Amino acid sequence: MKAKFRPARAFKTALVYLLVLLVSFIFAFPCIWLVLSAFNAEGDLLTLDGFFPETYSLETFRRLFTETNKYDYPRWFGNTLFVAAVSCVISTFLVIAVAYTISRYRFKSRKSLMKATLILGIFPNFMNMTALYVIMTQLHLINNLWGLILLYSSGSAMGFLVQKGFFDTIPSTIYDAATLDGASDFRVFISITLPLSKPMIVYTALTAFVWPWADFMLPSMLLVDKSSWTVAVGLNSLDDSEFSIFAAGSMFVAVPIIVLYVALSKYLIEGGAAGAVKE
Repeated sequence: MKAKFRPARAFKTALVYLLVLLVSFIFAFPCIWLVLSAFNAEGDLLTLDGFFPETYSLETFRRLFTETNKYDYPRWFGNTLFVAAVSCVISTFLVIAVAYTISRYRFKSRKSLMKATLILGIFPNFMNMTALYVIMTQLHLINNLWGLILLYSSGSAMGFLVQKGFFDTIPSTIYDAATLDGASDFRVFISITLPLSKPMIVYTALTAFVWPWADFMLPSMLLVDKSSWTVAVGLNSLDDSEFSIFAAGSMFVAVPIIVLYVALSKYLIEGGAAGAVKE
């Protein structure tokens, strides 16, 4: 049977698509402008006149990677990758372990712990910056990449609620059957829980990687020497006359995140959806 054309419904559909295109353009406009600015031969933010540069050049990218005495972008990129990768591994282990424990076992103050986590999550991170600086000074971890890793990893376990929601969906009968067969709690976790949790592990790893990769506040507070800077701190130190360098460096920062999200988008969506479960 041929569907009947309904003008009102077609108008609403067209309006929705138009709104989606408009919002997409608003979000994409700064990214497109930044990419074009990376090829601007002038390089000065104050000389930009209009959306498109007057002249294009690849000289910006050559300078970004060769003039290390001035920019040292390769070292900044390496520092950022080291901090993000190590923090990702440690944070993923901590979050998965805490979430599994909260979901699997029943113990005193379990509910209170989850409520306290929700309350503490209301407060913004910058409120504890002064306290963190004093603590890191006492530990002699200022201007130390391991100090950054310690801060990123130690606070990661607070975000266990999504992962807990995923573990709640695993039937307890699976655990009971494994226990009756003589499997220990650790064996159950390694042989049963982790293989079933691949989407959630990928989701946790990606979110744990993105935060230190793009963070600016903590590195700017703890890292003093130019050689220990991350990409965010290094690019922020550039002035208006080096805006093309800033744009080119920002492009390379975005590449690993885009590649990871595209390659692992399936697991990211499955993990986020599976974790949105109320106990």
